[in-house]
Amino acid sequence: MHVMITGAGKAVGLGFNLVLRYLEAGDTVAATIRKPCAELDALKAQYGERLTILTMDISSTASVQAAADVLSGTFDHLDLLINNAVSVSPDCDKGFFEADLDLIARTVDVTAVGAMRVIKAFYPLLQRSSMTALIMNISSEAGSISRCYRTNLLDYGMAKAALNMATMNLYNTFKEERKVNIFCVHPGWIRTDGRPDNPAPLSSYEAAGILRLLFEQKRDDFDGHRFITNLNEDYPF
Repeated sequence: MHVMITGAGKAVGLGFNLVLRYLEAGDTVAATIRKPCAELDALKAQYGERLTILTMDISSTASVQAAADVLSGTFDHLDLLINNAVSVSPDCDKGFFEADLDLIARTVDVTAVGAMRVIKAFYPLLQRSSMTALIMNISSEAGSISRCYRTNLLDYGMAKAALNMATMNLYNTFKEERKVNIFCVHPGWIRTDGRPDNPAPLSSYEAAGILRLLFEQKRDDFDGHRFITNLNEDYPF
């Protein structure tokens, strides 16, 4: 299987560990980063041609298209695209009255619009898959409008809610052809900072293993709810 994962440049993060899980499973992986990652380079040395590392800025349509052009010279198709890349502002943890609202737009642009740029540029490769091609947008429970309880994470929550809307819009766009399927998924509470004192129950590696199995269960599900959890439960938009 040919897999592409964005936002893979942090060794303790979910993206990197998804790359690792798919490589361990024998798949061929394209991993995208904004800046060099020594741990990813080490995986390249270990797995050789089965790992392609692409430098890509998802806030730039030109950068995304250039990466797609490069990958098209290596991959003749994609079976799975995981949009994991995300951005948060320095004021993410601040409440409404303290946060600089001018910082929100970039988070939404990178997290939600960036995923759409990636899908648009790499869609031709997805269409060439011999199976149902799958797009998984890594969302969050923080993007659920009906379940919102916070007074902080304004930029992050708004960005994930926008990503969820994009997922539904693209599902409507793709569903008649039934060639490319798409979901947004809450990946669980994960120690993405790698700190041992983080109370989240899952390491990034553990979460990646759960998600890899879940994604294959959902590949041909065109009729179910589009926002799901890592436990394959429907989550409200």
